[in-house]
Amino acid sequence: MLTIHKLTKTLGGRTLLREAEMSINWGERVALVGPNGAGKSTLFRMILDEDSPDEGTIERDEYAITGYLPQEAGEPTDETILEIAMGITPEMIGLLRIIRIGEATGDLSTPEFAHAQDQFTALNGYQLEPKAKKILHGLGFKTDDFNKPAREYSGGWVMRAHLARLLTMEPDLLMLDEPTNHLDLLSLLWLQRYLLNYSGAILMISHDRDFMDTIIETVIEIDPDAAALISYTGNYTAFLDQREKRYDLQVQAYRNQNKEIEAHQEFIERFRQIGSKAAQVQSRIKLVEKIERIEKPRTPRKPFKFNFPQPPRSNQKVIDLQKIGQSYGEKRIYKDLDLTIERGDRMVLVGPNGAGKSTLLKILAGVLPIDGGKREPGYATKIGYYSQHRAETLNENNTVLEEVLAACSTLRDEEARSILGSFLFRRTDVEKRCGVLSGGEKSRLNLVKFLVDPPNLLLMDEPTTHLDILSIDSLVQALKNYEGTLVFISHDVHFIRTLAETTLHVTRNEKNPESGALVTRYTGGYDYFIEKSGLNDDRSAVTA
Repeated sequence: MLTIHKLTKTLGGRTLLREAEMSINWGERVALVGPNGAGKSTLFRMILDEDSPDEGTIERDEYAITGYLPQEAGEPTDETILEIAMGITPEMIGLLRIIRIGEATGDLSTPEFAHAQDQFTALNGYQLEPKAKKILHGLGFKTDDFNKPAREYSGGWVMRAHLARLLTMEPDLLMLDEPTNHLDLLSLLWLQRYLLNYSGAILMISHDRDFMDTIIETVIEIDPDAAALISYTGNYTAFLDQREKRYDLQVQAYRNQNKEIEAHQEFIERFRQIGSKAAQVQSRIKLVEKIERIEKPRTPRKPFKFNFPQPPRSNQKVIDLQKIGQSYGEKRIYKDLDLTIERGDRMVLVGPNGAGKSTLLKILAGVLPIDGGKREPGYATKIGYYSQHRAETLNENNTVLEEVLAACSTLRDEEARSILGSFLFRRTDVEKRCGVLSGGEKSRLNLVKFLVDPPNLLLMDEPTTHLDILSIDSLVQALKNYEGTLVFISHDVHFIRTLAETTLHVTRNEKNPESGALVTRYTGGYDYFIEKSGLNDDRSAVTA
């Protein structure tokens, strides 16, 4: 289906790929992995003919249809959510308009109406609508959303509509760039189950290791040191194991070659001045010159482990919410909510977008005034709230390094640089002023500041956004060693499964919206929640 042969690409003076080889077969499920900046998105653009290689070829089956989901959608238009999901072209919109006018007026006998019906049928229009609606439901849309214009929705919801369009279209090669970024946990579970039954080939970039472990059969790594594409059979966990073994073999080959060369050099030096050995010495010299040297293998990137100060001990009751009421205008979010967080809790909030998870986290943090009820933090509780969009805590005149050092007086310069490097701040990045950082960089910097001076109640809203897999693993390691109380929102299943010991399920009360969100506590982690809530059974029936 897709074959890449001797592809070379240089960008910004750096060679991303050098004579790289890669192929994807019909129905294969492939993940493209590599550190940020390795060239994953550049390779996607070349496959899509949006960029050109310096050398080499990219060949696609002429009959194969390719569909692509970028990380971000363009500006929303007046198209409705359903029209986006159906992938309706201007031609189909015209035909559909003729059909609807004919049905509305009862004038069904005109040649124009008959032609429109025939053409719409030929374009598979009548089958697209029920399929698109089913997929939209799976991705979290309600029936009331279908005929509303996309401009009324956030970028994340518009991205879901575009994802629905691709799944409705069912391209032969489905290319996904971070498809889970805009999904809540329940929609992610639905998509995961759907893609397991998808008939076409899948090529994805993702930082969600559990998502890849479930779906992927082949991992192709962009090795930035070798500027090569290296293929591994199996899912992401299998890739990590195989890469480690490959590295061990490379190290052994490098050492064996060095020993061989040293033995030849020793012979040359020992017998260089002995005439009877001259021929053998010259033979050895020529042999050494012809040996194709193996470069010293670089250790594969691994999660960065560091020790950070532990927070002061809180009292047993960290924070208590009593009869909390909260509304946004006429929309009631919570009514008479009671919730107690105790010392050592590791709680994840899960549920559909819009149910009230982030609102609850803001109430706990004290950054959102409550309409009614009582919020009582413990007398020794020190709260830290990490929001994806929180940048006002940064001093814009400080450099990245100065900002981190100011957050913890006992932190040494080299320790701060190492931690920042683990969270994607390179050597030159640490000298940037905070005022010029991107939104993602500000989020990551705030995350580092929390880690080097942690509170004893840590509230985190989607902390893995803007991180690559190894940075997520570094964060997981840091939070596993954290001795305080943790409450977080995440759609990263690996992150949840590793850290959560209690699950709070927040859902809309569709039957009685005035009663506020339904909040159910499960005294167990992710797998316990999935089993007890029955979500696994619900998703198992989903097919592509």
